[in-house]
Amino acid sequence: MGKGIPEAGGRGAAASSTTGWLGAVALIGFILVATAQASNQILARGLAGSVPPFALAFFRWSIVAIGLAPIALAEIRDGRVPLGRNAWPVLAAGFMGMFLCGGPVYAAGVSTTAIHIALIMALSPITVLLISAALGMEHIGPLQWLGTALALAGALLIISGGHWQALTELGAASGDGLVVLAMLGWSGYTLLQSRAAPQASLLARISLFSGAGALFSLPLAVMEMWAMPSQVFSGKALSAYLFAGIVPGLLAYAGFAWLGGKFGSVRTSLVLYIGPVASALLSFAILGEPPKPIHFLGGLLILGGVWASLRK
Repeated sequence: MGKGIPEAGGRGAAASSTTGWLGAVALIGFILVATAQASNQILARGLAGSVPPFALAFFRWSIVAIGLAPIALAEIRDGRVPLGRNAWPVLAAGFMGMFLCGGPVYAAGVSTTAIHIALIMALSPITVLLISAALGMEHIGPLQWLGTALALAGALLIISGGHWQALTELGAASGDGLVVLAMLGWSGYTLLQSRAAPQASLLARISLFSGAGALFSLPLAVMEMWAMPSQVFSGKALSAYLFAGIVPGLLAYAGFAWLGGKFGSVRTSLVLYIGPVASALLSFAILGEPPKPIHFLGGLLILGGVWASLRK
């Protein structure tokens, strides 16, 4: 009996140590994935049109598709991805999640900030909730409606810069408008991506969606290659392609998949809350664009509204 007590204590200490280790790994993983995702917004703003946007999107998604192709090809051979009946869903997911969230975001960086991009993209869960409710897939209660109203108010505050009449002026926030388009595309992608090739792994689906996104980006990329060859085929552009394909591409998606497998999809969605913070810090450190009081207020409304909307 006397020997059993230290063993129990030892097991408790070991369990506590394991829990603490997993907590540290989770925190580091969330921060790294959120930073990798936010780096795409910093890239969009930092390049500010110096690298043509759809060429950048085409090469980014090509790198992601090719990098993950061995996983996708193996699952296609195993019969987990019957392309015949999944072709249209894969193309739709690639169009919404990769095409609309590719070139338009890079083009937006010319006229809006990385912090704006991050905060507007943070509205996606609200949009997904509203679409789900409209399709009868989700019930919206009073708390969810309150959260939706708060988040939309925060978005309008940021887009308008506190000057509400700016929302009615043509072209007042053209960059923000492109980001809204990308956010709507990402919301549609969120609803569709698990229904396209549902038996495939997340990384195999990402490879297929990225290939579709590259395909949709190709015509506009070819036009940019023809009109601006010196900008498309330059050392700076090559560095941008590699960075976009590897950091907010392969590393961000692989990291998100790993977090999902390790901690579950609900906990992994917490990356959403870290993203705008990471974007604000990177924007200040790299671009010299510190957040303004209106960003803090709008961001608080958006993230608070998203939190309320995702509560059961």
